Amino acid sequence: MNHIMNKGTTDNTLLLLHGTGGNVYDLLPLAALIDPAANVLSVRGNVSENGMPRFFRRLAEGVFDEEDLVERTHELKAFIDEAAEANDLKRDKVIAVGYSNGANIAASLLYHDQEALSHAILFHPMVPLRNIELPDLSGIHVFIGAGTNDPICTPEQTEELAEALRTAGAAVELFWHHHGHSLTQEEVRRAAAWYQQL
Repeated sequence: MNHIMNKGTTDNTLLLLHGTGGNVYDLLPLAALIDPAANVLSVRGNVSENGMPRFFRRLAEGVFDEEDLVERTHELKAFIDEAAEANDLKRDKVIAVGYSNGANIAASLLYHDQEALSHAILFHPMVPLRNIELPDLSGIHVFIGAGTNDPICTPEQTEELAEALRTAGAAVELFWHHHGHSLTQEEVRRAAAWYQQL
């Protein structure tokens, strides 16, 4: 997968996962705010929607191609494993930082594999899949940034995702703002403060 790998001075690796139409550079400023000393693995989605990179296909706005989502989730997990080995990264110290489509694939990683991520920061995620039994996520901490008036990721979806993760054993912190689907400085600062407490 197309990616950027920047080595840091700590054991933690921030896995950056962009939103629809994004690229490997989009979330680099966030990584610098959250943990400037961490390793950074920024990945570009392998799916193109009208020329816009994504991590998996969708059938319509808010309607995921679930078969493709599952396939791409396993593809991303395998890539993380390979990148960790190739770059001498501690595999159990990979923390996802995803926005929108990137947050959705990060959530799907949590839904499928308890060892895929050590923790996750999800900005404006949706419920990736339903009618699936989640693995034991005990010990995994998840920060969710969400908009009370987000037209894409509704508050109901956010609450449903948070509850599913909590039921699976994850510790979830939910932060709300009133700026729709926008990624705000305030939620990034809150995520950074949350990260420092891990």
